[in-house]
Amino acid sequence: MKRTKAFSVCICLTVVILAGCGRQTEFTHFYEPAQMRTFLGASVGNAYADTFASDLCVVTGSEPGTDETVTAEAAAVFDVSTGKVICQKDPFERKNPASITKIMTALIAIRDGDPDERITVGEETVITERGASLCRINPGDTLTLEDLLYGLMLPSGNDAAAAIAVHMSGSIEAFAERMNEEAWAIGATNTHFTNPHGLTDPEHYTTAYDLYLIFYEAMQYPEFRRIISTKAYTVVYTDADGLEKSQEWTNSNWYLTGQATAPEGLTVIGGKTGTTAAAGSCLIMDSQDAEGRDYISVVLKADSRDLLYEDMTNIIQKIVN
Repeated sequence: MKRTKAFSVCICLTVVILAGCGRQTEFTHFYEPAQMRTFLGASVGNAYADTFASDLCVVTGSEPGTDETVTAEAAAVFDVSTGKVICQKDPFERKNPASITKIMTALIAIRDGDPDERITVGEETVITERGASLCRINPGDTLTLEDLLYGLMLPSGNDAAAAIAVHMSGSIEAFAERMNEEAWAIGATNTHFTNPHGLTDPEHYTTAYDLYLIFYEAMQYPEFRRIISTKAYTVVYTDADGLEKSQEWTNSNWYLTGQATAPEGLTVIGGKTGTTAAAGSCLIMDSQDAEGRDYISVVLKADSRDLLYEDMTNIIQKIVN
């Protein structure tokens, strides 16, 4: 849906890499953190910045930082309407995204899949890693793709992620390659996925800025907006014996469940949480102000879930201050 924009980002970066923007700096990658800072510093105030920005937010390093109360390792708030970066902390540093990974899984499934297609899941749904979040589906269960998307995004089911990956691409590995191709296509070139769910892998990483790009792309699809804003979803499906089963899945976002309160004047639309030992506690989400303008905010690697929501409330407070 936003492919022209994505290619314009890559084309602009390629032109600047080749032309040097009047400088002799050689870029070996579209988007390495140090190189991106140099590129943006060179391009701000000229035509390249406008071309790169298009309808995107661009971090130049001159934006306000987060204050000392934000203890998470990376954070940022992006004004979708104006392209302004309200605040930022290490937005280009590679981090483990945990289950925020599932935004890319959902994006591909929503864009390329049939939500009404009935899928019988297989052994890929057997996930035994300690602490892994599950929507508790089993081999032989038959659900629709839409059901799996709710199981993916609300209770953050790693089993749903695996089922979607195998359904869409035939294997976890093939789907991960598809995820990486999509990441590059939308400009998230400092991202590398090895799986559809975010379970820990040293080669599975992204940045706060790349997550903004991925989330922004997903938000162009009404189905994605509807799913992430849903507080609870009741699924009815059949098991391997053909017996009807049902479950209720609850959204893991504390702002939607009432366990956290957004600043006055803001409404949290929805987003995606993520938690592993390696990633810490993470959250990316969309909020709207009283005029209905959208803001994307992200916090990566907070030390606990309580601190995650303290940090998120702190940075989105800057929207209305």
